[in-house]
Amino acid sequence: MKFRFALSAAALAACAAVLALPAAHADTAQLPVSAGMGPDPQLPAPDSSLIRTVNVAKAVGWPAGGKPVAAQGLAVGRFADGLDHPRWLHVLPDGAVLVAESNAPPKGEGGGEGLRGWVQKQAMKRAGAGVASPNRIVLLRDADGDGRAEVRQTLVEGINSPFGMALVGDTLYVAAADAVLAFPWRGGAALDPASARKLADLPGGPRNHHWTKSLIASPDGRTLYVGVGSNSNVAENGLDAERDRAAILAIDTASGATRVFASGLRNPVGLAWQPDGGALWVAVNERDELGSDLVPDYMTSVKEGAFYGWPWSYYGQHVDERVKPARPDMVAKAIRPDYALGPHTASLGLAWSGGNTLPPAFARGMFVGQHGSWNRRPPSGYRVIFVPFEGARPTGMPVDVLTGFLNDDGEAQGRPVGVAIGRDGALLVADDVGNTVWRVTAAR
Repeated sequence: MKFRFALSAAALAACAAVLALPAAHADTAQLPVSAGMGPDPQLPAPDSSLIRTVNVAKAVGWPAGGKPVAAQGLAVGRFADGLDHPRWLHVLPDGAVLVAESNAPPKGEGGGEGLRGWVQKQAMKRAGAGVASPNRIVLLRDADGDGRAEVRQTLVEGINSPFGMALVGDTLYVAAADAVLAFPWRGGAALDPASARKLADLPGGPRNHHWTKSLIASPDGRTLYVGVGSNSNVAENGLDAERDRAAILAIDTASGATRVFASGLRNPVGLAWQPDGGALWVAVNERDELGSDLVPDYMTSVKEGAFYGWPWSYYGQHVDERVKPARPDMVAKAIRPDYALGPHTASLGLAWSGGNTLPPAFARGMFVGQHGSWNRRPPSGYRVIFVPFEGARPTGMPVDVLTGFLNDDGEAQGRPVGVAIGRDGALLVADDVGNTVWRVTAAR
């Protein structure tokens, strides 16, 4: 009887949260977002309320002529618009830009996660993520140098939720929702899906909770690093469902042999090389449902073989009491991240600033695309920021690059995802609600 009552209480709490979207909340942030940013963020006590905050910005798109607000000294314009859920970017050596138009794959049988999954599905629909995946990569080219891509062609379609991309020699690697595919490169000519060779399987399955698979090649092209998110919030589906997840995988491009490079990273998405120390950096989405002030997303340099805490602890060795059984031995191994990016900001895109032609303040650091919160009141993210570096380390507080993705009514006109530096030095930003790739330059 007691067990049945517990289920009923949880169900009522979840239903109440959804039925009251976007206003359902049990807590309001007591700290500004900035308190959860930088090399030494504040980490208050977790919120213990039964009903979790659900504060989803309704996706409405940009009005005619609308665009984000660029920081002082910057200008923003449309590189390409009229796209279909553009998520991720890859700039080719000749300056053309590949765009993965993608969304979550459909859940298979047994992958809906019951009531909890239904709650998440309703929230994602409101946020603009309820559309079917286009399953397409398009190629954009600004041949006349006017800052807009007048060439747009479908490179390949029919891939299962494509995301990460990397061109290595004469091979284009694409990270789909369940595999890394290798295509023979034909200089930008259309690719036949049947020509793809499966290099390696990736964790997928009917649930595939964090479905995006980011990808970056090592400088010598011999290894691909793939970010694979967890299959849950805090392992509530069991650790068997987390095999090779919440991790960065290293895949040998010659053989497809795969190993775990680093683990305990709840949802590692953006990957970038930092040239001074040659380290791989990653942007990580941390766990939800501990309150509006916890837990900060972060970016960190990645050490081979290192463990970063998930699911047993967060931001180093702060224990998450929800995870049973406890593993103090794993908590003791957890490495503290290098730099916090704010609670619930959904920091996805990551790009090193090298080669950009923006003002000197943006010369050295990381650009970060923050997709925006659903589990915080007031909302956080919904912007592109820049984290300055001194040498190989981030320093100080981040600065805004693009804001204005939320309108005065709190609706999402756009949501930034992938970021990249174009060959001409402009910053490119994929906006999957505005269906646009934005181009940021120095103001004239």
